[in-house]
Amino acid sequence: MKPLFLCSVLLLVLYGVGGDEHSHLYEQNEEVVLWMNTVGPFYNRQERYAYYSLPFCKGNKEVIGHYHETLGEALQGVELDFSGLDIEYKASISETTYCEIQLDEEKLKAFVYAVKNHYWYQMYIDDLPIWGVVGDMEEGINNPVTYYIWTHKKFDIGYNGKHIVDVNLTSEVKVKLENGARIKFTYEVNWVPSNVKFEDRFDKYLDPNFFQHRIHWFSIFNSFMMVIFLVGLVSMILMRTLRKDYARYSKEDDFDDMEKDLGDEYGWKQVHGDVFRPPTYSMIFSAMVGSGYQVTVVTFAVIIFAILGELYTERGSLLSTAIFVYAATSPVNGYTGGGLYARLGGKQWIKQMVLSAFLLPALVCGKAFFINFIAIYYHASRAIPFGTMVAVTCICLFVILPLTLVGTVLGRNLAGQSDYPCRVNAVPRPIPEKKWFMEPTIIVFLGGILPFGSIFIEMYFIFTSFWAYKIYYVYGFMLLVFLILIIVTICVTIVCTYFLLNAEDYRWQWTSFLAAGSTSVYVYLYSFYYFFFKTKMYGLFQTAFYFGYMALFSLALGLMCGTVGYLGTSVFVRKIYSTVKID
Repeated sequence: MKPLFLCSVLLLVLYGVGGDEHSHLYEQNEEVVLWMNTVGPFYNRQERYAYYSLPFCKGNKEVIGHYHETLGEALQGVELDFSGLDIEYKASISETTYCEIQLDEEKLKAFVYAVKNHYWYQMYIDDLPIWGVVGDMEEGINNPVTYYIWTHKKFDIGYNGKHIVDVNLTSEVKVKLENGARIKFTYEVNWVPSNVKFEDRFDKYLDPNFFQHRIHWFSIFNSFMMVIFLVGLVSMILMRTLRKDYARYSKEDDFDDMEKDLGDEYGWKQVHGDVFRPPTYSMIFSAMVGSGYQVTVVTFAVIIFAILGELYTERGSLLSTAIFVYAATSPVNGYTGGGLYARLGGKQWIKQMVLSAFLLPALVCGKAFFINFIAIYYHASRAIPFGTMVAVTCICLFVILPLTLVGTVLGRNLAGQSDYPCRVNAVPRPIPEKKWFMEPTIIVFLGGILPFGSIFIEMYFIFTSFWAYKIYYVYGFMLLVFLILIIVTICVTIVCTYFLLNAEDYRWQWTSFLAAGSTSVYVYLYSFYYFFFKTKMYGLFQTAFYFGYMALFSLALGLMCGTVGYLGTSVFVRKIYSTVKID
């Protein structure tokens, strides 16, 4: 218990216990803090650096320290530095010089590079984000490019009662960048009464014309029609095709052994003695199913929390919520994976439990560790601090692992008994030859097309909100697409499994999982299209960041879809073999 206690104290000290730095209530002339966050290229949203990595200067006011309020804030590279500007609530300030710098060759080179690469910066006032550009450039007809820097910041702050409800920044006064120039930085503050309610102050950052476009609605309708079609197809298989199979098998039950031997037996009933045979690599399979089940629960829970709590209004809150929910739902992973491993006859349950607990965290941390090296090389704010690494390690060792152990023990004892409707033969049945399109490899390749088709429009909106400058807030749409994806995945996987079993191939466990999970392959391929045709990203850091984290996103999606497909198919297989008389 001692290590757990120490880590808990460490987390509280480093990240606080939640809540905001401010109560968001101000009295007349009370201090209002302007935080400078990060600066970076406009087209590379994730390539960000500390604001004062450029040779800007600070105001004269006493420096205020900032700590990361949440784990998500630290992981997202939030680097708040106090601006040193003197701002008081409802106290307007005319144009005032707050600092001055003299350009030497090094500073000039830094500013010119920033202007040439369209650097922008982000600030915060009362948790409201503000954006501005570093400078501008002009290209003459016969003259070389001239570079300028904006030196005046004009803040128009709206207030309603004791709340700040709106902040606007206007960059003014262009000054030419040249060696030896002395540049004065000025600011002014205007306080404007506003009718905007405090609860609605983030509405200005949302883009309903983009997210609630009719194409978005049409994609939902199109996916819904696909669900109706697939549910009807599965119902037809269950009600018509299987009914004929049942009738044929019932008729064959009336024949004697000689007639059965002379008859032309074929179909899914012939593999009843092997259909519940444990798959190869059952430990890895059960760990992947357990992790996928947990990812499914976490995704659903975070979407619900986002709908109810508007998590987009707080820095890093969505990521912090996802980490907390993932850690808290670790027993789900252990229960599902441990119970399945026991039903498959696995004996090395401790190894399976450790593999299940660390499968996804190890892949995420490994990829993040690799990208972190690149971020450190670039001195980017995305470089994960050592304290954050310690916190994540503590969560994995002292929260996720014990909870997974609890879930595994419960799963083995409560859901570890195999109750298959058919006895498994001692000797595996030879798999007959079949047409090329009935091979498991082809089924896996084709299985993800329809699920991807049901979500690829939503993928565009999600990608745009993460890799561009949009705030995703239509989580009701995401919930609908999530439910549609689950239904489509289950239906497609059931159809694929039926055709596989009808070809007398009993290797349905891995096939159903991979056929559903192949949706992630199409999503990852779509990310290549999005990168080259929908963005203007460039550079090693941004490219590695993009494709690295898109690989992790696709991996998590594959685990979720694969698990959903396997669980839905297992119910289908159990159902059809429990309603047929087996000799």
